[in-house]
Amino acid sequence: MTIEFRYREEESEITGTILRPVAALEFKSRSGEWIEIRMYIDSGADMTLIPLSFGRLLGLELRKEDIKHLRGVGGGEVPVIVARVDIRMDDVEFPIDVAWALEEDVPPLLGRTDIFDRFKIMFNQGSRSIIFEESNKT
Repeated sequence: MTIEFRYREEESEITGTILRPVAALEFKSRSGEWIEIRMYIDSGADMTLIPLSFGRLLGLELRKEDIKHLRGVGGGEVPVIVARVDIRMDDVEFPIDVAWALEEDVPPLLGRTDIFDRFKIMFNQGSRSIIFEESNKT
């Protein structure tokens, strides 16, 4: 199965207009509802990251004993809770681990864990497309 996403044009303070790889995915809430979110496809992110409000929409539970700290570029830390959720990418449905940020000011990122093992991913900025091709290792 092959799934294609498109780059999105955005404005950058540094570069002006820039193309960014974005995927439209659906996450299954604890109540069984599918909720769509657009995420930056980030090959540098270890895990998929979702902001506080989106985790609440999914019905994730905040337990203080589950809090970990995710470190990013520049050494900053974000408190997160790792949760297993079902996602749907086109017609392909599968579970992934996500880092649910306990703050709002983080971009939704589609990271490598559970994604890059399942798909071969081709970034083609020239044609403004990102191709996810299911690999045989699932």
